[in-house]
Formats: sequence, C-alpha cells, structure tokens
Amino acid sequence: MNLTTIVKAVAMSIMAATMLAAGPARAEWLKAESRNFVIYSQGTESSLRRYARTLELYDYILRAGMGMPLDAPPARQLPIFLVHGRNGLLEIHPGSPPHAAGTYFPASEGIFAAAFSDREMDFLLHEYFHHFSFQNGTAAQLPGWLVEGLAEYFMTAEVRGNTVRIGNYNANRADWLLNANWLPLEELLSKRPREITRTGHRDTYYPVAWLMTHWFMSDDTRRGQLGAYEQAVSGGADPVDAMESATGMTLAEIRSALRSYMRGSLQIRIYEINRPEPEITVTRLPESADDLLLLGQRLKVGVPEDQRAATAALVRQRAARHPDDPFAMLQLGHAELHFGEPEAGEAVLLRLLEIEPTNVEALQLLASRHMRLAAGDPENGETHMRRARGYLGRAYSANNEQYYTLYMLAQTREGGPGYPNENDLLTWHLAYERAPQLTGIRLGYASALMEAEEYGTAIALLEPLANAPHGGGSSDAAQELLERARAGAAPFTRDERDAVEEAASTSPTQPDQDASQPAEPEPAEGT
Repeated sequence: MNLTTIVKAVAMSIMAATMLAAGPARAEWLKAESRNFVIYSQGTESSLRRYARTLELYDYILRAGMGMPLDAPPARQLPIFLVHGRNGLLEIHPGSPPHAAGTYFPASEGIFAAAFSDREMDFLLHEYFHHFSFQNGTAAQLPGWLVEGLAEYFMTAEVRGNTVRIGNYNANRADWLLNANWLPLEELLSKRPREITRTGHRDTYYPVAWLMTHWFMSDDTRRGQLGAYEQAVSGGADPVDAMESATGMTLAEIRSALRSYMRGSLQIRIYEINRPEPEITVTRLPESADDLLLLGQRLKVGVPEDQRAATAALVRQRAARHPDDPFAMLQLGHAELHFGEPEAGEAVLLRLLEIEPTNVEALQLLASRHMRLAAGDPENGETHMRRARGYLGRAYSANNEQYYTLYMLAQTREGGPGYPNENDLLTWHLAYERAPQLTGIRLGYASALMEAEEYGTAIALLEPLANAPHGGGSSDAAQELLERARAGAAPFTRDERDAVEEAASTSPTQPDQDASQPAEPEPAEGT
C-alpha cells in the first residue's frame, strides 16, 4: 500500500466517522504557563491564575525551606491537568482506583500530574515535593521516612496573599495518630512503606513520619539534630543508633515526646514573600482539546493490551470531529502508530509535518516508529535507525531541551560501534538532568556508565531509586542493578530495562491513602 492510498484511506475513515460522531458542547480548555509549571484547566482564567501563582510560591518556599538557590532556572516545566472529578482521571488512566483524587505519571513520553480541580491541593503538593526532590538531587541525601515526612509537612502549605504558612495538620493523618496504634519507630526508621506488613503499622507510616518531621522542623535545636542524624545515616550508620545518638534520647523517649507534642500546639512556620509576582501567561486551546487533551495523555501513559484497539477507535472517532486540526492529527497519528494501524499513523504524522514542520512530538513519534521497525527487522535495522536519528535531529533543532528527544537519541546508539563513547554519555547525562524522575533514563544512563566502567558514578545514580520509600518494581530493579555495579558486573540488557520502564509507566503514583477517616483503626494506646 503506497502513501497516497494510506492518506486516502485515513481521510475516508475520518469522513465516515464524522457522520456518526456527534457530541454535546464542551467547556473550553485553558493553559497557564509559568516558570515551573504548565497547567491545563476548564475553569475560569482567574482561578487558573490563582492556582498557578500558588504553585509558584510553593516551589519558592520549598527552595527556601530546603536551603536551595531561590532563582535557579528549572530543568523543565511540570505539566498539570486539572480535571472535573473521577471521569477526568479515568479519561487519562482507566485504572485509577475509586479513592484517587489525583495521580503522578512518570511516563517516558511525558512526566505530568493530574488532580481534581475542586479539591484541596494536598495530594498535588505532596507529589510535587517528590518530583522536586528528585529533580534537585535532595532525594539522594535523605532517609526514606524523612522524604515522606517532608512531603507530608510541606503539602499543608497555605498561601494567603504574600504569606505562606507551613505546618498545619492534615485531618486524615491526625485521625490515624489519634485513633490507631502507631508503628514502632524502629520500623519507621529502618523500613520502606511496602516492607511493613502489619496493616495498622502500614496505615500509620505516613502520619508518624509527618509528626516526627514536624517535631524536628519546629525547633532550631532539633533541626540541627536532624542534620546530624542525616549525615550519620548517609555515612552508613545504623538508623536507630544514629537517631538516638543525634537526639540524646531513646526511641521510647522520642515516642513519648511526639505524643506530648501532638497534644500541644503545632508550631506553624510563616514565610513573608517579598519578590516580584510570578509571570503567568494564559492561552486558550483549540476546540479539539475538549475531545482529545486528556485522551492524548492516556496515549503517553500507556494502555493495557486488551484496551488498545478500543482506545484507538475512540481517538479516531473524536479526531474525526476536527479534520485538519493539527492537535487532533497528532493524537490520531499517535493512537494509530501505537495501538491501531501504524502505516496509517505514519501517514497522518507526515501530513502533520507538512503543516507544522517543527512539531516536536510528531518528530519524536516518527522516530519511535523507525526504532520499533529496526528492532523487528534486523536486516534493515541500521536504515531505520538512520531515519530515526534524522527525525530526532530535527526535533532537537526545534527544541534542544526535550528530555524525550535526548533519551531516544541515546537509545539509538546502544550497541553501536564504540558505544558508549564520550558523546553517548553526554547525551544520557543531558537526558538525566532534565528528567531524573524517569526510571528508564536513570537505568539507561547507569547501564552506559557501567559499560564504560564508571561504576562509582553509576552507583551514585542508582542509590536514590533503589532506596525510594515507595519501593516497587522500579526500586527493585535499581537495587539489582546497583548490586551489579558494586560487583563490577554487566548492566541490564535493553529488553530488561524496557520491561521495568513499561511497568513503571503503567503503575503511576496514587495518593498514599484515602482522604477519608480510618475505617477500622486498631485500638489506640493509652495517652
């Protein structure tokens, strides 16, 4: 089938679907761009601007609170999609659990978050702390319970004008502390949440981590003790011994102090911000976004095999309402390429490039098409790889800050002559700088370093993921690769890394607990 025939077939299918597809009027999507964020919303422009301002001030307070440079340029902006209720989350991720009020998606084609537009921002602020700490390297320096405790502590930020208040309590966490048995502090200090098997103890991990962090952060002397503890643990000290040594207290005494602190008045830290207002630009998206914006994000997250044909059909139906619209063409090409008819998808994307020659996402998708063809056709593999690199070169020329372009450029060189050379390692490093949250990039870069026998750098790269508090498949894979690096052994194969990354992208981060009260807490200890 030649290209002309494919284009005609696509056009005919769109015309046919248009006759069947009719939909009610929809709200219009707005996009707010600020220094650190790109936020999409169907609300009013004024509410969107307030939301963007709050997030920018939150980022500023994180930098101030963590002792970081206040005006360092961000590696990239974080996209956030504000949705109206559960249906909006399901449009992006049909597997979202019933209690989810938001989700953080670390997908190779796009790292982003989605959250309810009419709920408290606790979830989003918690997950942004993790995103921020990985982006800025602080996750590598902190014990697991403290990473979660700080996320809990900062997520209660309240922005009122130019004042930010940090340290209030989350009602759900307070309920668990008051109405359930706490996990032993030795478990908190030495285990990740998924390593705790007793239900009651697992349910109080985050509340107790928050309370102990709050206790340390409320007093300058204790903040100094916390720093001494962090330094000892990072040097390999036993976490329980390090805590008792830094504070001069036994765990039993710390537990008693925490209960007394909980019954007293929480210390709220107040920051008065004296700096220029964040620059926020708001634009209106095309009408096609009403049909395809959230569904397009589903294509980036990944779709289970048994849902792929239905997803492609749904994208075809919705794209048919917007013929010749570049955004609709991009989503249609993406869906066909990955879940429908790849040749038809390639034809749509090539037509899109005639309209928008520098459309980075279209160039990336066409590069991914030829990388897949290379993997399935070894005889013509190098030809396909040259075409992939050609598309990626165009994408890089259009925007040299895109981590996904750099990631794929590094992948096209794997197994090639002299790999990894100095330029290969630089490409991996640039991709990593822009997206250290992405499992595939971290594992790929570490594997390249191991092949270059730079084991020390690979170990430093892997430790934060291997020790991530949430654990899971990505963390387990990083732990295995870390052990290989320490032994000077061979890294993962490309297939092993791809399997880990796919699992990570289709298991995005959900809220740590339901926002409701504990259903059946274990009896509380006497206070």
